[in-house]
Amino acid sequence: MTQQSRPVYLRLRDLVAAAIIEGRYREGEMLPSVRALAAEQGANPLTVAKAYQQFQNDGLVEVQRGVGMYVAKGAADKLRRAERARFLDEEWPELRARMERLGIDAQTLIAGIEA
Repeated sequence: MTQQSRPVYLRLRDLVAAAIIEGRYREGEMLPSVRALAAEQGANPLTVAKAYQQFQNDGLVEVQRGVGMYVAKGAADKLRRAERARFLDEEWPELRARMERLGIDAQTLIAGIEA
C-alpha cells in the first residue's frame, strides 16, 4: 500500500510518529493540540483526534485532561521498534523484489549511494 493510499489518520499518525522518533517531540513534551495540528496539516480535527487516539491506545502518549497530550516515556524506542518491524515485514520485501527486477544487487546499491 502506498503512502497516498493509506487513510489520512494513519498518514498523520506516521507524521507524528516520525517526529517522536527523530526527537522533535521528546519524552514528556506536549504534542500540538488537535486543532493546531489539523490547521497545520489542512486536516479535519476529527481525523487528527483519531490519529492521536491511536497513540493513546498504544500507550505512547499520556493525557492530562484540560491540558494536552504528552509523549510517554519510552515512546520513541517503542515506535522505532514497531517501524523497523513494519519496514522489514511490509516495505522491504517490495523493495527487494523491485531491486531484483531491476538487477540491482547490494554492491550496486551501496556504490550508488557512495557515488
